[in-house]
Amino acid sequence: MTEIRTPRLLLRRWHDDDLAPMADINADPRVMRWIDDGSVRDLDHTAEAIERWEEEWDEEGFGLFAIELLASGELAGFTGLSVPDFLPELGPAVAISWRLGSQFWGQGYGAEAAQATLEFALQDRGLDRVSSINRVGDEASENVIRKLGMVLERETAHPVYGFPLRVHTIDLTEYQA
Repeated sequence: MTEIRTPRLLLRRWHDDDLAPMADINADPRVMRWIDDGSVRDLDHTAEAIERWEEEWDEEGFGLFAIELLASGELAGFTGLSVPDFLPELGPAVAISWRLGSQFWGQGYGAEAAQATLEFALQDRGLDRVSSINRVGDEASENVIRKLGMVLERETAHPVYGFPLRVHTIDLTEYQA
């Protein structure tokens, strides 16, 4: 089982009791504002998503980690790696992403988790390059992307919803652990 510990977080595979807190995160309009069309997700959708994330671990050797706060054991959200199939122009690519419950915003958890995930991607999984895709206007994600040292590669549009996206990348030669 793959786990990563940071000073404040445990990044781990998903447990059955993660479903309800992740569904609460996905049901918050503030959290989902920058995700796809901004629609909130229900318990069934969240269960299907977690199942897909776990399948990606089995198929790719990486996936989305549950983020657990070491101090309290609370589920704060997720971070991890996935193949951005919705943007075939990037292929082959692996993208880093994150989603935190709004009560966990502004405390540096997103950057801490994403940094650990980037190290995992480049050092443990041997990836040469990692992307991050964010919606233009999502300043919180832009801040995390800057902290990771990623650089803007291109702007594009979401193929379904049409809104502008930014693709940032970093490769092993640019990475400073």
